[in-house]
Amino acid sequence: MKVVNLKQAILQAWKERWSDYQWAINMKKFFPKGATWDILNLAEALLEQAMIGPSPNPLILSYLKYAISSQMVSYSSVLTAISKFDDFSRDLCVQALLDIMDMFCDRLSCHGKAEECIGLCRALLSALHWLLRCTAASAERLREGLEAGAPAPAAGEKQLAMCLLRLEKTLSSTKNRALLHIAKLEEASSWTAIEHSLLKLGEILASLSNPQLRSQAEQCGTLIRSIPTMLAVHSEQLHKTGYPTVHAVVLLEGTMNLTGETQPLVEQLMMVKRMQHIPTPLFVLEIWKACFVGLIESPEGTEELKWTAFTFLKIPQVLVKLKKYCHGDKDFTEDVSCAFEFLLKLTPLLDKADQRCNCDCTKFLLQECSKQGLLSEASVTNLMAKRAADREHAPQLKSGENANIQPNPGLILRAEPTVTNILKTMDADHSKSPEGLLGVLGHMLSGKSLDLLLAAAAATGKLKSFARKFINLNEFTTHGNEELAKAASVRALLFDISFLMLCHVAQTYGSEVILSESSTGAQVPFFETWMQTCMPEEGKILNPDHPCFWPDSTKVESLVALLNNSSEMKLVQMKWHEACLSISAAILEILNAWENGVLAFESIQKITDNIKGKVCSLAVCAVAWLVAHVRMLGLDEREKSLQMIRQLAGPLYSENTLQFYNERVVIMSSILEHMCADVLQQTATQIKFPSTGVDTMPYWNLLPPKRPIKEVLTDIFAKVLEKGWVDSRSIHIFDTLLHMGGVYWFCNNLIKELLKETRKEHTLRAVELLYSIFCLDMQQVTLVLLGHILPGLLTDSSKWHSLMDPPGTALAKLAVWCALSSYSSHKGQASSRQKKRHREDIEDYISLFPLDDMQPSKLMRLLSSNEEDANILSSPTDRSMSSSLSASQLHTVNMRDPLNRVLANLFLLISSILGSRTAGPHTQFVQWFMEECVDCLEQGSRGSILQFMPFTTVSELVKVSAMSSPKVVLAITDLSLSLGRQVAAKAIAAL
Repeated sequence: MKVVNLKQAILQAWKERWSDYQWAINMKKFFPKGATWDILNLAEALLEQAMIGPSPNPLILSYLKYAISSQMVSYSSVLTAISKFDDFSRDLCVQALLDIMDMFCDRLSCHGKAEECIGLCRALLSALHWLLRCTAASAERLREGLEAGAPAPAAGEKQLAMCLLRLEKTLSSTKNRALLHIAKLEEASSWTAIEHSLLKLGEILASLSNPQLRSQAEQCGTLIRSIPTMLAVHSEQLHKTGYPTVHAVVLLEGTMNLTGETQPLVEQLMMVKRMQHIPTPLFVLEIWKACFVGLIESPEGTEELKWTAFTFLKIPQVLVKLKKYCHGDKDFTEDVSCAFEFLLKLTPLLDKADQRCNCDCTKFLLQECSKQGLLSEASVTNLMAKRAADREHAPQLKSGENANIQPNPGLILRAEPTVTNILKTMDADHSKSPEGLLGVLGHMLSGKSLDLLLAAAAATGKLKSFARKFINLNEFTTHGNEELAKAASVRALLFDISFLMLCHVAQTYGSEVILSESSTGAQVPFFETWMQTCMPEEGKILNPDHPCFWPDSTKVESLVALLNNSSEMKLVQMKWHEACLSISAAILEILNAWENGVLAFESIQKITDNIKGKVCSLAVCAVAWLVAHVRMLGLDEREKSLQMIRQLAGPLYSENTLQFYNERVVIMSSILEHMCADVLQQTATQIKFPSTGVDTMPYWNLLPPKRPIKEVLTDIFAKVLEKGWVDSRSIHIFDTLLHMGGVYWFCNNLIKELLKETRKEHTLRAVELLYSIFCLDMQQVTLVLLGHILPGLLTDSSKWHSLMDPPGTALAKLAVWCALSSYSSHKGQASSRQKKRHREDIEDYISLFPLDDMQPSKLMRLLSSNEEDANILSSPTDRSMSSSLSASQLHTVNMRDPLNRVLANLFLLISSILGSRTAGPHTQFVQWFMEECVDCLEQGSRGSILQFMPFTTVSELVKVSAMSSPKVVLAITDLSLSLGRQVAAKAIAAL
């Protein structure tokens, strides 16, 4: 008989009662070649025929079971066919379908093309929907039966229990949930239908009395609801109490970047919290601990005020922003309260801070947190009472020396509203009441008011506008038209105070705070011009012959005459900015005259007294040029220049000075001390600056003399590692070493130290500390680490031994942390701390990692040189495009960015190591690297570093036993892309 179609063939088999294997043999004769059984819809045709009557046809069902067991039909076609059956009133048919599902629902697999694997995901989603509908129908019938008072509900319960059992069996497999996760992303509408069915089922089951069935259904519901978030679950570290990375990041920010915006700090802290899985209360506690340690160890003076402003003004703002990242408001306030409970147990730390600040620091902090809505009133009262009880037993200072000192936290908190008021005052028209304005500024200069106000402004992000107002004021005072003597002296004072304040701000907080956003065509204010071209700063070498020091010669001559001939400086109609620009040339004339014997030392004294007698800013400009000049002189030529600096540095003891002279001299000496520090060290000269009683440059010149910097680096790292945390002084030493040795030297030597460690707990601590040290310039360090150091270790077999566990695991962790931090922040701006650093050209990343696949990159040549099968690796040209295609290319990521190039090449290298025939510690390292990526990543986030991984790496990775889990596959593929979902489905279906 010639069979025309599938249906006829099935009917003939039934009529002639063929056995299952006979049926299979004959089917293959009827349909010899071409289309597969799935294309012919064999599974659907068999089910259709088997389910015609009230009960299923056992013979035709046996054919289907045989087809499933012998893999004639795919699992996806069977699931799709089952999900089309919707007459749930036929109990026996439903039971038969459930039995068929039982055959394979917990061991689904597919080894075909990616499209077939995606088909399996979709079929499983349809089958899940069908199971939910089937369960709901059974539950509905059971409920109706009970309501009608049916005598034997046992049969109905049995049917419902069978449905729930299959649901549980299907969902308890992680692999199935992973396939459903992909299907949900493929078909959002079908997932919505599943959620509706789940709600409906819940409503029906709520009215049933059988607790066992209800709890089983709840369990299934929980599993279904967990599918969309199955990758977001991370266990938090509860076995640790100290987190040196958080501690160091906070210390680094408080010590070096008070003016920085809060958002980058918040993002960096959240990144550390995520990467290290830190519970929120311990995370907040670590931030407070770092603040208290910073307060206790900060050097007296400006640094102490900066730390106070950071702790009491900036950190509460940071926590307000952290609140948005962490879960709901209520939970976060509980976490903050819990953190304070922990903090109160650290009595010695709090007592020491209280002693240093001469007040109850915790009370001030609690009040600030309460103001920001971070703590409830009840919590604040309770915590304050606890701390007050503790303070009763605190060691008190016996002498009354601190009784009259006002505590800094209180002063800083009061200074903050004052900053706002001063900004408003500065907005007024300066020409209307210059005397009133002078009164305000004079008040700012007294005692430590200026440093308090600046610290408060810096911590609240107002310092830039503060500086801008003073630049505008300074600009306003450069011209005096037809003025009287009194107005002239007010103008001179306004010019001088604004100039000194701006110099002080630039030296204390960095010159970038002063610079305006460059707008084309706008005239650059005098102070900005002077600061950029004439002001000595650390790491900035000035040329004393630069044109900026040589203005119009007639102005210089008149200034020299004025300084030499008159008994004191004239003020009326004086153009102070011109005098400041001419003073350098005038000083050279005077120096030459002195060296040639034309002027005697008495005349020089008179001239320097004239320079510093009325306005201190002239002395600052003169010393700025002298510092540049002294650098260029020989040893025997320096004496007179240094003597002149000495003359200008001391105050003038005279009755005839202008208002606020002593206050201005204090700021001037601090400015001159900063300016001269480098040159005095180089010329081994000492100049006594009028002392204010505190060290104005606490972190300067920290390196021990006559010791190689590599020794200093290894030494300081060993000390930090032993102690377990980084202190402010060490941070400054690391920063100096990074400046001196350069990024590659710094990073390479610290990585060598890490690889020497052999104890697991030491390597882990080293990673936490190294990450925080690398935060000094994370972007550049990451480029060196991922672009040079790691490829060097992975491609040189003589170095593979150093990648063994534990240092290898630690290095993998560090590399991932650095990569994630740099990648998440490099779209933003570099912090001011990092902009300041002189960029060395590590290597031209374009030649190291070429842009197009036509040039073989240096990295690929490196790879091919020690790989037997060179043609796999030799260059991207020899590889098929598909082998290096990654999600980043589909997202059209800018590959001209050095970090993107380095990441892309590192993942190419990883891919080639996984595909190569040689296994060793480097292969193990790659596995650790990928495990850390999976562990740290925010799941489902498009644009993570794993987007640079070639799609082909996924199939190589699942061959590594530790990585062959569905969750890992979902984590490492970009599921926002259709191709990513296909790759994931193929890898999971084959597990």
